[in-house]
Amino acid sequence: MSAGQHATQDEVAELLVHAKNTLGEGATWCSRSARLYWNDIEGASLARYDTADQSHRTWPMPERLACFALCEDPDVLLIGLASRLAFFDLRTGEITPIVDVEPDLPVRLNDGRCDRQGRFVFGTKYERKPFEHIGGFYRLNHDLTLEKLPLPVAAIANSIGFSPDGSTMYYADSFTREIRACDYGADGTIANDRLFVRVPDHEGEPDGSTVDSDGGLWNAQWAGECVVRYGPDGVETDRIRVPTVQPTCVTLGGPHHSTLYVTSARDGLSNEALEREPHAGGVFVAQTRRTGLPEPRFQGKR
Repeated sequence: MSAGQHATQDEVAELLVHAKNTLGEGATWCSRSARLYWNDIEGASLARYDTADQSHRTWPMPERLACFALCEDPDVLLIGLASRLAFFDLRTGEITPIVDVEPDLPVRLNDGRCDRQGRFVFGTKYERKPFEHIGGFYRLNHDLTLEKLPLPVAAIANSIGFSPDGSTMYYADSFTREIRACDYGADGTIANDRLFVRVPDHEGEPDGSTVDSDGGLWNAQWAGECVVRYGPDGVETDRIRVPTVQPTCVTLGGPHHSTLYVTSARDGLSNEALEREPHAGGVFVAQTRRTGLPEPRFQGKR
């Protein structure tokens, strides 16, 4: 069965938070607090949903917030702003800068996830059109040094994830519609870069991903109105329809890590499209037959 063929009958996600995000991204489940975090890139904000009382809180950011990661301190996040990495204290709002990223290029930070060793891996996006493939993939190490990874340049770096044992890294350039895989050593070495899945043109572009406990990669497909799960062999096994055209990122959470949370975007939709999709930019939820893994936490220290 090839990508694009449906392995199971489509499930349909339901609205959880009517967030109206311009460009919602970064869905991340914190298993310690039973809270869902995400960001609105163009809205320059961080958001949190608390399952205990269904409350929804946001924090404004000084510039666009592209990605983030949980830390060992539950009140601190590693944040990837458009131009730099920093620590963010949820209690005080204090931002502690770490390092600027590609300051001489017309790019901003984009998708990012921690590897299984607790290092933060992220990519950048070209900010002009037509798109050029000049963005890179980077890793923030435990000692807060920044390292450029030996991966192909990208126009829109996306879909970063890691297999359960950490030995495979997944990533994408959304512009090419390809999700790729490479061998990823515990010491951070990278080898054997290869094609994992090519999303068919009519099904949109690969956006944010997460990997479940069986090694399946769940991918939100921008302009495809769906989230698709691919087995470790790249064959589609599950599909969940999202009632908006631009799903952006996914995570598996909830008490059994079997609840799929999906962020989405309103960015670029016409007034007529928004009338058809009033919940665009919301956060959606669906139950799955799979289980996820606790999100790795950044192990570097302030």
